[in-house]
Amino acid sequence: MTKDLEKRIATHNRREVKSTKAFAPWKIVHKEELSTRLDARNREKYLKSAAGRRWRKNNLGD
Repeated sequence: MTKDLEKRIATHNRREVKSTKAFAPWKIVHKEELSTRLDARNREKYLKSAAGRRWRKNNLGD
């Protein structure tokens, strides 16, 4: 969840984020824009759940 996706990806690819640096480089394969931070947080939480992983696999080939 971010307001500046390009900046966030650049930060991850510079390996500045401890939890993601082992997986760099990152690329954007999907993005969604939601109207509120609460909606965005709930969507992110869903995508990280078992049901969300199934959705990603079926829709993004993840």
